[in-house]
Amino acid sequence: MLPMAMASHQLTIPRTAPTLATERLTLRPILLDDFGDYAKLMASARATYMGGPFDLSVAWGLFCHEVALWHLAGHGGLAIALRSTGKCIGQVGINHGPLFPERELGWQLYEDYEGHGYITEAARALLAWAFDELKLATLVSYVDPGNVRSAAVAKRLGGVLDHVAPRQDESDLVFRYVGRV
Repeated sequence: MLPMAMASHQLTIPRTAPTLATERLTLRPILLDDFGDYAKLMASARATYMGGPFDLSVAWGLFCHEVALWHLAGHGGLAIALRSTGKCIGQVGINHGPLFPERELGWQLYEDYEGHGYITEAARALLAWAFDELKLATLVSYVDPGNVRSAAVAKRLGGVLDHVAPRQDESDLVFRYVGRV
């Protein structure tokens, strides 16, 4: 039996990942070639904020989760690529499933690309897509309290702390975004 949060809203949209464009970025379906940099991030100390670091097999499972969700739930992960070069610099996605109490807007940026506003730009585009195309009423971001940069991104996106929301981890901060319903 599915948890209530999963069973409560069945999407009736095509189950393929879109390609979204912003001023500086292309959000595109994840490719197998994207795994190398993803695995490096997930094995690094930077993955501490996501419950890591993770070994190769766990990183692979998380990577595949991002791709599989498009087929299973009508949303999932997208690679963030620079429009100027095509270089993949991270991922942004809508996570869900038995490990997530609610649909989560999440993001990861590879080393050397922080501080340029890329995550805010990418997450804003996916957030708008989720509200406009999926007609979701709300999304959340689960943020480790020590990850001040991600908390700042969530606030820039209009996220408001929700102190009573269910959490993956008791210590998580939960930022809630409300759609245009």
